[in-house]
Amino acid sequence: MREYISLHVVYANMHTQQLTAIHCNTLQHTHTHNFITHLCVKKARNTLQHTSTHCNTHTHTATHCNTLQHTATHCHTLQHTAIHCNTLQHTATHCYTLKHTATHCKTLQNTATHCNTLQHTATRCNTLLHTATNCNTL
Repeated sequence: MREYISLHVVYANMHTQQLTAIHCNTLQHTHTHNFITHLCVKKARNTLQHTSTHCNTHTHTATHCNTLQHTATHCHTLQHTAIHCNTLQHTATHCYTLKHTATHCKTLQNTATHCNTLQHTATRCNTLLHTATNCNTL
């Protein structure tokens, strides 16, 4: 009977060892599972941080692009305004030249009229002088 008890103890001991091994394997599996879960969470967090940084970079780039577009539009408007201003300046210079020419032309016209009057007067004077000479000769 002693052998039976001894076998029973060995069997019970072996069963305990098996249960301990199963428990140990479960603990190892749980630990591995927890470790893998931790790695997955860490990887997901890193991916989210990277995505967030990437998104911020794109937002910054889009804002910069909009600023450049606004600046280009403003520059184009200024360029158009400068061309318009130059045209107005050219027109004003041309207008001033025309005004000066018109004044000069009017002066020449007045001089010509005066000259014609003087010429007419001189012709009349010559006629009167000729008449007077003829009159004195008689």
